[in-house]
This record gives sequence, C-alpha cells and structure tokens, in this order.
Amino acid sequence: MSRLPETRSTTRRQDHHHGPGPAHAGLPARLRHALIPHSHDHGDAIRTAEEASSIGLRAAWISLAGMGATAALQIVIVALSGSVALLADTLHNLGHLATTIPLILAFRLGRRAPTRRYSFGFRRAEDLVGLLIGAVVALSAALIVGESVRALSGDRAMTHLGWVLAAALVGAAGNELVAIYRIRAGRRIGSAALVAEGQHARTDALTSLAVAIGVIGAWLGLPWIDPLIGLMIAAVVITVLITSMRTVIRRLMDGIEPELLDRIEAAAVAVPGVLAVEGVRARWSGHRLEAELKLELPSSLDLTEAGSITADVETALHRELPHLERAGVLVSARPGPQGAAPRA
Repeated sequence: MSRLPETRSTTRRQDHHHGPGPAHAGLPARLRHALIPHSHDHGDAIRTAEEASSIGLRAAWISLAGMGATAALQIVIVALSGSVALLADTLHNLGHLATTIPLILAFRLGRRAPTRRYSFGFRRAEDLVGLLIGAVVALSAALIVGESVRALSGDRAMTHLGWVLAAALVGAAGNELVAIYRIRAGRRIGSAALVAEGQHARTDALTSLAVAIGVIGAWLGLPWIDPLIGLMIAAVVITVLITSMRTVIRRLMDGIEPELLDRIEAAAVAVPGVLAVEGVRARWSGHRLEAELKLELPSSLDLTEAGSITADVETALHRELPHLERAGVLVSARPGPQGAAPRA
C-alpha cells in the first residue's frame, strides 16, 4: 500500500429530511409551535443554515409585532399618567423595536452567498447588530436614570393609576412571552444576538412588574417609590447589558466555549481508525459554527481508507454539533500501534 500523504477535507452541512412537522398537526398545536419553539436535544436541533435563518427571522418579526403593540399602549398611558417608571419601561421597549429591525436585516444578509471580498459570507453582521443592541440599551438606561433623578428632585404627581397598573401587568405578560420565544429560538439556532434580545425582553417583563409596585406606592401616598423603581430598572438593565455583551464581543473576537472544543475532540477521536486529534479550532459566524482539526491516522492506510475515516469523522461532528456549518479536516499519517490492521 502507498504511504498516506497529508490531505485536507472540508465538508459543509447538507440539508436533512425532517419528518412530519407542525403543518400536519392540529390548529392549536401549530399556533403553539409558531409562538413558543420547544427546546430540542442534539438529534432534533436545527441542522441547516436556511432553516436556522428562517426561524431567526420569524422570531424577530413576531416579537417585533408583540413589543410594538405593548409599547403603543404604554405610550398612551405614560402621556396620561406621568409615571416615570412606566416611561422607563416604555423607553426600553422602544429600544427593542429599534434594534429588532437591524437584526432582521442581519439575518437576511447572512443568507447571501460568499463573495470574493467576503469569502466567509456575511453572517458576522448578526454579531455586529448585537453591538448595536448594546448601544441602544445603554442609551435607554441613561435616559431612565435622568428621568428618575428629575422626578426625585421635583414634585411630579401621578394620575390614572388604574390604567398604569393595567399597562404594567399587560407589559409584563407580553414581554415575558416575547422573551421566552426569543431566547428559545436564539438558543435553538445558536444566535447570541437573538438570545441577547430575549434577555432584554425578560428585563422589560421584570421592570413592568416594578412599575406595578410603584403604582401601589402611589396609592399608599408614597410617590417617591415610582422614580426609585425607575433607578432600580436602570440598574437591572445595565446588569443584563454587561452579561449579554460579553457573549457578543467574545464571538466577534472568535472566542469559543471550551466545552465545544472538548466535544469536537471527543467525537473525532471516538471514530475507529483515528489515532489522535490535534489542532482543534472553532468559531461562531453568526448563528453557525465553523471548525478545523487535524487527524492522525495509521500510515498503513491507503487514500480510500483514509477518506472513509475522514467522512466518518465529519458525520460524527455534524451529529454531535447541530449548529456546525463547516468542518475542515486535515489528515496526517504516523505509524500505528504494533499489529494494527488496515481499516476494512
């Protein structure tokens, strides 16, 4: 047999056939699937870039409609009542509306084919939008602090308290539904930007509940509670902002979760015929994962046998990592264990 030379193989995720989907279920099941995507295990997660982008776009559009309706209701009641806490919550909702549209554009841009200038494609636009989300949320936090400080230093009466309470409870419910939907969809497709938007929506749900507390304080003759709740909202917003931006910036710097590299190594070395795995690298590009690794195979193998093992490794990687879009596999040879027989 000829000695195995160093070769390289690159594979991309191919579309897989899926069984009957929500279209074959009843109307209640289809509505539930559309609004609240379920968590999936590795065998049932999204495995194609096209399907992942479609889910991301659907999540953005549905949440845009939900948060738009909530913000419109809150704007009217803020004008009537003068509630600072409700104004803070409304500003944060408007910030989400401002950042969801660029997120939709980023998902669409990520579908474009690579070009000579952008040879890796355009999925990084999704992470850039994550930075925009952070900037808008930081601005909303600054506005909240300013309004709260002015309210604490002056005498600002609240009116229409019943309507403010109703708006706060509706806002809490609506934002939590949007948060559940965005976070589940974002985790399902591996989108840090979509998860960040979901976390911000969850913050809005919590702050809406805080607005309700402010209303109760006003009813009890303690109007200072309302701007104080506004300052607490700003603190929560900043905390969530820092957490979510860490993930976005790490991805822009090609940072990767170490456990993903461990899973790549374990999946590859478990394939029969692989002696060792070296040089494992991976990075996120938007909501898709790219990986590179080097396999050491017995030098007694011929090219056909080495190609078969490489194909098995690629299959194992795609099975273990549903978000994997591309795997670059470099193959080198070294003498195998004594008495090792060539792969059949």
